[in-house]
Amino acid sequence: MTTKVQTIADQVRALPQREREEFLSWLGEFELEHNDEWDDELARDARPGGRPERVLKRVRGDIAEGRTRPLDEILDNS
Repeated sequence: MTTKVQTIADQVRALPQREREEFLSWLGEFELEHNDEWDDELARDARPGGRPERVLKRVRGDIAEGRTRPLDEILDNS
């Protein structure tokens, strides 16, 4: 089953070079316009109680309890 994304990708590949460049330019601008949404999501996640808080709490506990090793020590052993 062909998805809409696959159909669009096929159509973009079939465009003449000039039109493909025009489309890719538009796509780049579209992406830049929507970066703010991603930045907003990251800011929400970084607030107290946000998504990474549980992980950070565990990591800080591991560090405090000495259950970690320096990164250079790990990399030297690989």
